[in-house]
Amino acid sequence: MPDTQDGQAPLTFHTDDLDIAREQVSRTFASHDVHVANSRDLNFRLELAPSPRLTIGRMSYGADTTILGPPMRLCYHVNLPVTGRSTVEQNGVRRSFVAGEAGVAFVPQAPVMVQWSADSWQYHVKLPKDLLEAHAAKLTGHTAGGEIRFDLTFGLGSGPGQALVATAGFLYAELTRPGGIGTIPAACHELESALMTQLLMTLPSQISPALHSKPAHTRLSKIREVVDYIDNHPGDEITTADLAAMAGVSARALQAGFQEVVGMSPTAYLRGVRLDRVHLELLGGAPGTVTEIAARWGFFHPGRFARQYRERFGQLPSDTARR
Repeated sequence: MPDTQDGQAPLTFHTDDLDIAREQVSRTFASHDVHVANSRDLNFRLELAPSPRLTIGRMSYGADTTILGPPMRLCYHVNLPVTGRSTVEQNGVRRSFVAGEAGVAFVPQAPVMVQWSADSWQYHVKLPKDLLEAHAAKLTGHTAGGEIRFDLTFGLGSGPGQALVATAGFLYAELTRPGGIGTIPAACHELESALMTQLLMTLPSQISPALHSKPAHTRLSKIREVVDYIDNHPGDEITTADLAAMAGVSARALQAGFQEVVGMSPTAYLRGVRLDRVHLELLGGAPGTVTEIAARWGFFHPGRFARQYRERFGQLPSDTARR
C-alpha cells in the first residue's frame, strides 16, 4: 500500500495485489487493463516525484506484464527503460527492444499496448498535452499547431538520448532530495522546461525539421529587444523557449541571433546579467547570506554558482561579501 513520506521524499507505492497496482497506475498516469504472466511473481513498485507541472516517476512490476490502454487524450507519455526488455505498439506500429536501445513516446489519440519483462524498470514522464504543445510552439516560433506526431520509439544510444535519460534522472533525484530544487518553484519551472526542450529536440516528429533546420536570418532589432528585456527583467522566470516566443523566432534562430549580437547564447547572456546583479548586491551589503542572494537571482547550486562567479569577477562571492 502507499507509503507517504514528509518533505520532498518520493511517494512510494509497493504491493503484490494486482488490483491495487492497476488502480494506482490508472490514477497516476492513465486508465488501462493489466495482465501478469504469474500473479504470484508480482512485486509492483511505483515511486513518484513531486513535480508542479509534469508527472515523473519510476515503476516496475517484478513480473512479465502486458498493459492495454485506451487513448490518453489529454497527455503525452514517455517511457525511458533502464533495465529489461519491452515491446510496445500504437497506431499500427510495433517495436521490441532492450533497455538502453530505445525510449518510447505515446501520443494522446490512439490506444497503446505495452509488454515488459519481469526485470524491467523504467522512468515514466507524463506531459499534459496543452503544456507540451505550447512549449513546442515557443521553440519553433509558430502558434500551437495541434498534436505532435512523435515516432513510437527513439534511440537512447546517441548523445542526445543519453542526455535525455540523464536529465530525467537528475530531475527525479532533485525533486525527491530533501532541500533540493523541489523546494524552489522557479528552479522547478526551469528544469521542467529544460526536460521538455530535450524531449522535443530528441524525439523524432513532424516538427523536428523546424527544430533542427538551419535558422533563417533574424532581424537584429528583434534580438536587441530581447537583450533589452533581459537587462531590465533578469529576475523573471525566463527560459529559452520564452525568449524565442517573445522574438517570434525559433529557438535555433534565437541562438544564432544572440551569437551575432552579443557573442554568446541567450542562456549565457542571462546568466551574466544575473551574476552582475548578485555582484552588486554583495558589494552593497544586501541582506541575506551569499547562498540566499544567489538563489534570489536563479542560482540554486552553490558550487556551480561560485565557479561561475569566480570566472566572471576573478574572486569568490564570499570574498566580495567581505569587502
